[in-house]
Formats: sequence, structure tokens, C-alpha cells
Amino acid sequence: MSIAQATIVDRFVPRTVVSNISLVFGGALITALAAQVQIPMWPVPLTLQTFAVLLVGATLGAGRGAASLSVYLAMGAAGLPVFASAKTLTGALPTVGYIVGFVAAAALVGFLASKGFSKTPLKVAFSFAAGSVIIYGFGVAGLMITLGLSISQAIATGVIPFLIGDVAKAIAAAAMLPLAWKIVNK
Repeated sequence: MSIAQATIVDRFVPRTVVSNISLVFGGALITALAAQVQIPMWPVPLTLQTFAVLLVGATLGAGRGAASLSVYLAMGAAGLPVFASAKTLTGALPTVGYIVGFVAAAALVGFLASKGFSKTPLKVAFSFAAGSVIIYGFGVAGLMITLGLSISQAIATGVIPFLIGDVAKAIAAAAMLPLAWKIVNK
């Protein structure tokens, strides 16, 4: 793999079975921990979970990022309290759409990162916005299915309250990732 197509983690962690498994489980654990940093809201709490999801995708790449979030989803489905408020999947049913969307979002952000979208602030912001749109799409669908909300109700409760926070997360990532690339490239 050429450096231009590598994600940031590929610059200092060799791709082996052991490192890939460790990174996948590490990304799932980081996401589980970030889910516990929250402000309770209904029907979806405000957490650092989406920030972790998008960073996992950007740093691990599409395959490992999606695998990491699949492991996270499987952990909650297996009964581990990894979702916001230490809930399992059955306790987090209204947010299941977002959680499923995490897998697709990490894959997209990881794919974009492998194309250089983690190296400049504007590209990072774009990739995080694209990942957020995917998460919102799945989340709105999940709210409509699990709570019977109309699309306008689901957007009003499951998207609008989070836009400012997601912009802040994208700005933070747009500052951090290019700086990390500069450090790694030295």
C-alpha cells in the first residue's frame, strides 16, 4: 500500500492480523467509552460517540473502521452495556438506527481518509459532514420505525439539536487530523 493511500495509523502500525484485531477492538472500546460522555436528551442523548465513530473511520480506514463499529454493535447486541447511559441494544432501541449508521459512516470516512481526506482541514470537515449525514439518515429512519415519529418529528428531535455539536466536532477533527499527519510525517 502506498503512503498516499494509507490512513494515519498505517504510518506507524504494521498491518498484521494481531494489529488489525487490536485496532478493531480498540476502536470499539473507544466508541463505547465516548458513548458514556453525554448530556441526556430525548429521544437521543448528546454524546461524544459520533466523534469517536468518525475518528475511528478516519484513522483506521474503511475496512477496519467498519469492522470496529460492527464489533461495537455486536457488543451491545450481545448484552454488553456499551451504548449511551451504559445501555445494551435492547435498552437503546430508539437509537438503533444511529448505531447501525455508525458502521456505514466509519466505512465512508475511512474510504475518504484513504484518498487523502484526513490531511487538510477542509477535506476532514467534508468527510465528517458526509459521515454525519449518513448517521443522521439511518438515525431518522430508526426513530421513525422504533418510535413511530413522522419524518419532520424525527428530524426535529434527532437531527436539529445535534447540528451545532457536530459542526464543533468537525472543526476539532479538522484541526487535529492534519496536525497529526504533520507530526507522523516528520
